[in-house]
Amino acid sequence: MCMHPKTGTDHAGIATQLQVEKALIAEGTSREEVGREEFLRRTWEYKEEQGGHITRQLRSLGASADWSRERFTMDPDNCEAVVEAFVRLHEKGLVYRGEYMVNWAPLLKTAVSDLEVEYSEEEGKLYYFKYVVDGTDGEEFLPVATTRPETIMGDTAVCVHPEDERYKHLVGKEAIVPMSGGRTIPIIADEYVDMEFGTGALKITPGHDPNDYAIGKKFDLPIVNIMNKDGSMNGNAGDYDGLDRFECREKLWSDMEADGLVIKVEPHTQRVPRSQRGGEVIEPLVSSQWFVKTEGMGAKALKAVEDGDIKIVPERFKKTWDNWLTDIHDWCVSRQLWWGHRIPVWYVGESGESEYIVARNEHDARAKAVEMGHAEDIILRQEEDVLDTWFSSGLWPFATVGWPHGEDDPNSDLNRFYPGTCLETGYDILFFWVARMAMMGLELTGKAPFDVVYLHGLVRAADGSKMSKTKGNVIDPLDTVAQYGADSLRYSLVTGVTPGQDIPLNMDKLEANRNFANKLWNACKFVTDNALKGADEAELAALGVSGPMTQKEFDKLSLPERYIVSKCHELVASVTNDIENYQLGMAGSKIYEFLWDQFADWYIEISKTRLYEGAGGGGVEEAKASRRVLVYILDTSLRLLHPYMPYVTEQLWHHLPRSSKGEDAAAHSLMLADWPQMDETPLVSSAEDIGAFESFQSLTRSIRNARAEYNVEPGKKISATVVAKGSIKDVIAAEAKSLVALAKLDPDQVFVYEAGSDEAKEAAAVDSVQLVVQDGVEAYLPLSGLIDPEKERKRLEKQSEKVNKEIGKLAGRLKSKGFVDKAPPAVVDKAKAELAELEDQASKIQASLEALP
Repeated sequence: MCMHPKTGTDHAGIATQLQVEKALIAEGTSREEVGREEFLRRTWEYKEEQGGHITRQLRSLGASADWSRERFTMDPDNCEAVVEAFVRLHEKGLVYRGEYMVNWAPLLKTAVSDLEVEYSEEEGKLYYFKYVVDGTDGEEFLPVATTRPETIMGDTAVCVHPEDERYKHLVGKEAIVPMSGGRTIPIIADEYVDMEFGTGALKITPGHDPNDYAIGKKFDLPIVNIMNKDGSMNGNAGDYDGLDRFECREKLWSDMEADGLVIKVEPHTQRVPRSQRGGEVIEPLVSSQWFVKTEGMGAKALKAVEDGDIKIVPERFKKTWDNWLTDIHDWCVSRQLWWGHRIPVWYVGESGESEYIVARNEHDARAKAVEMGHAEDIILRQEEDVLDTWFSSGLWPFATVGWPHGEDDPNSDLNRFYPGTCLETGYDILFFWVARMAMMGLELTGKAPFDVVYLHGLVRAADGSKMSKTKGNVIDPLDTVAQYGADSLRYSLVTGVTPGQDIPLNMDKLEANRNFANKLWNACKFVTDNALKGADEAELAALGVSGPMTQKEFDKLSLPERYIVSKCHELVASVTNDIENYQLGMAGSKIYEFLWDQFADWYIEISKTRLYEGAGGGGVEEAKASRRVLVYILDTSLRLLHPYMPYVTEQLWHHLPRSSKGEDAAAHSLMLADWPQMDETPLVSSAEDIGAFESFQSLTRSIRNARAEYNVEPGKKISATVVAKGSIKDVIAAEAKSLVALAKLDPDQVFVYEAGSDEAKEAAAVDSVQLVVQDGVEAYLPLSGLIDPEKERKRLEKQSEKVNKEIGKLAGRLKSKGFVDKAPPAVVDKAKAELAELEDQASKIQASLEALP
């Protein structure tokens, strides 16, 4: 399968238009005043100024993409694909125009989808008022509660439960709409009403509430729209015509109060729908819009996941996918905007929208009009609305590689690069984008657009909160890259989390990973500037890594070299498996741990005993083997780390000896070099060698810990006798010089004896610190070598004096009745705990003094 990392941006219809409209308002004008043509010119100008910011961020972060194929959803080729998709869906009977309840954004003056509405818990009010029964002279009424009094002017019924004894006698009568000049509406009964909730009587406003809309359809109630597109009241609101909806709320309620129709007002916490982009309160209203039928398309997307054609990572999001696509509603795709793909529909005649033609262009539309019997010069008016941005984004996987062209050409980009392998995106747009790509791809091409959907988490502030401009905690990746480097940022975002988990952007973590890059740089500097100094041109030419190390070469190496190669090869297998299973964070962490804990801390230090005469080295073959391993491990590690930290690894890799250019052009770029394991063949390693060296490591750590415990000066070299059994004894003896270097031992005072031997018994008899490393391995460190008794005695006595002085002060304080009786219990308990700790310290110091010779 051909791989093609696609890059590009969408036109962000609502967000972009909002910014341009704000600029026009600041200039004292509006889009209506400047006209569509000028508005679009200004929007393209804004896009050219601002549109490259995301691309700059991606490039700075080292996104590995074919930038020559960068696409924009409003490029001519993509525009053609959008028109073609709309026309084909219409031909399939999946596009229709209808009048339905939609989410209206008054600030933007457009409909938005359910997914573009965010709900927030906000403090509001619950308004209780009287719905007077007609013909009762105000004596009888239904108590009704609402959170939006302004919608009273659009009420067309009052609904009660058919079994509610309080109101049964009123069903079938009429109620008078407050402040309407006497307009009456029917009192109806439906089991939808919960008798126990609120007053048990509901006002029904089919034109401005989705639940009321459903009841209105059931009872064939009139739908009254009381608002203009900007959220102001229209003529149907009577005396409140022209008022903003919230001004109307206050004025209407004040008038109702004066008219004696108010019962009470209570504080009320409610879920308020707000536009994701504009932030204004959404107004449900009935409007003529274009829709795409999604039931059948959604079923295909569901089946693709169920059958395994699409795999969602992490799997827990499959349940969310299933729930959404099972309960999917038709997709409102029209937006009352000017920036975007204008809907390819032409209305016939000078006015009206009852007759329309869906076509690829005006020429085709006119030809269809003539076929329908209209004159050739009939007036055709293109639909003013544009398509939802997600409509064009849903075509991205195939539109960007040439669709609808090339469907029958096996050599076309479409057939080479579609379907793709993996889509990587945030879980927050699983439905906005991913589901729509799946639906559109399956419907229009018959193929799932990708095999795997990898969902990453959202980048959040260090405290886990959402980044927000109002909070002032938004971080621009370009600023972070400038301070910490792209490699540090990339590595920090990918590691330390599992798929789908949100990522707190912690600056301490960024700094630590920048230090890791520095550590890597220093390791490479050691190899190139020190280790390779003694190599001639022939050896340097042979050191280039052209493939995995063979068993034959591996067997000739000493234990530390076999150990580090084995660990490296285990790492390659583990990282390869993790990446193939999309455990990217886990894989990256393993590389870090290997390079820091194993390669830098252990093998580089041991290699010095091979390379430098002063450290016990000097053997030509031993030095060559060490140089080979240093280069091999570093080269392999850089290949593994490259996807995470491309800049520093590419730079360092070019400083290493390299094999001659191969077919993969590896001599010129790490990005093009082979992965360390190209097939299923296991890389050479030895569990026995790993176990043996880990015993050596345990011995080294035990001696280091003893030095720390006895406060041995860092530069002081001490004596050590190691007692071990069989092969472990031979391993330690063979690597005595490595032990000397790592544990800072006196090379002339290091002895390795077989367990049970006379020498071992003699070592045990000396006044020493005994270290039991593991079964079969012990070490004896003569006390005389660890410390200077007189110097240590003075240090301990001084420390004892200080601690005892503090004990005296604290004990005296606790004996004081004034302190114990007056201080808070928590303060007294804390003082007692501090005293106990000081007494324990004093006891240990005394024991150390008594143990001195």
